[in-house]
Amino acid sequence: MPESVIDLRSDTATRPTAAMRAAMAGAEVGDDVLAEDPSINRLQQRIAAMLGKEAALFVPSGTMSNQIGVRIHCRPGDEIILEESAHIYAYEQGGVAQLSGCATRTVKGDYGVFTLAQVQDLVHPDNCHYTRSRLLCIENTSNRGGGRVWPLERIRELCDWAHSAGLATHLDGARLFNAVVATGISAAEWCKSFDTVSVCFSKGLGAPVGSAICGTRHHIDEAVRIRKVFGGGMRQAGVIAAGALYALENHVDRMADDHRNAATFADLIRDVPGLRVDPERVETNIIYFNVDPKLGTAAEFAARLKARGLLVGPLYKQQIRAVTHLDVSEEQIERAGVIVREVAEETLAGKRSLAAAGRSAY
Repeated sequence: MPESVIDLRSDTATRPTAAMRAAMAGAEVGDDVLAEDPSINRLQQRIAAMLGKEAALFVPSGTMSNQIGVRIHCRPGDEIILEESAHIYAYEQGGVAQLSGCATRTVKGDYGVFTLAQVQDLVHPDNCHYTRSRLLCIENTSNRGGGRVWPLERIRELCDWAHSAGLATHLDGARLFNAVVATGISAAEWCKSFDTVSVCFSKGLGAPVGSAICGTRHHIDEAVRIRKVFGGGMRQAGVIAAGALYALENHVDRMADDHRNAATFADLIRDVPGLRVDPERVETNIIYFNVDPKLGTAAEFAARLKARGLLVGPLYKQQIRAVTHLDVSEEQIERAGVIVREVAEETLAGKRSLAAAGRSAY
C-alpha cells in the first residue's frame, strides 16, 4: 500500500493534533470515580452548558452513553421506538435487550428521518399483554442516513407528541456538532426537546476517545450509578478529557471544511462509470455510494482502492461509505476522486478485455 494513505473509513480515524496532545500532556488529573478530576469536571460543565442541560457525565464511548440513556428511562419489559437504521438499534449489539431488558419498535425513515404519522399509533395501551412504550430515540445526524440533518421542526413535533404520550426522549447526538455547523442552529436549540442527549468527542471533533451523556442533575446522578455497573468508571482520566475539551474549544467551526470536502468528493465521483451517488443528499461529512456489480462487490472495489492508497468502508454488498474528517485535506479529497475514477475505469477496461479475449477464442 502507498505510504500516503487517505483514510475515509470513518471520522473516528482522526488523530490528536500537536496542540491537542500538548493540552492532554498538561492536564490536571484526579480520581473521577470520586468526582475529583478537575479536567473531567471542566469538560462536563462545558458540554452541559453548550447543550443547555443541567449536568453531564464523561464516559468512554458513544455506545455506553446511549445505553446509559436507555437505562435511565427504561426498565425490563419497556419498549423503545426508533428508526430501523439508528445506531442504538443497528450497531450496539442489541444492548438495549442485553443490558436493560428492553424491546424495540422500529420504523423505516427517509434517510434516517421519520414522521409523526409513522409513530403516533405505536404507543401501547396500559395492558399486561403488551410491553410498556417508554422511550423515543432520534439520531441526529443520521449515520446510515448519509449524515442527514433532521429538520428542527420535525424534532420538536415528535418530542412534543412523545411527552404528551408519556414517553421520555433521548437524542443520539454522536454527530450533533455536524448538524450545528451545517445549519447554524445552536447545540442547545437542537437539544431543548430531549430529556437526555448523548454526544461524541471522538468523531468530527477529533478527540481520541470519549462521549458524554447529558440531562438533568437527577438523570446524571442516576447515570453515575449506571456507568459503574456498566464498567465505565475511570480514574485519572483527565488526560483524555483534556483532548475532548480542546476539541470543543477549537474544532467545532472547522467541521465546515469536512462538509465542503464531502460535497467535493461526491461531486468528483458522481459521473464515474459504475458508481451511483446523489450529491444533493450529502449534507454533512458522510457520503454513501453504490457500486454496480460489473465493478464487483463493494468489498472487492474497496480492496482495489486500498491498493492505491484510499481507504473506504464497504458496509453493504454493493454500497460503500466514505467519511471526511480532520485528518483529510482538500488536496487529498481531490486525489481520492482521481483514484476512484481510475480504479473504476481500469476495472471496466479489464472486464472488456477479458470479454473480447473470450469471444476471440471461439
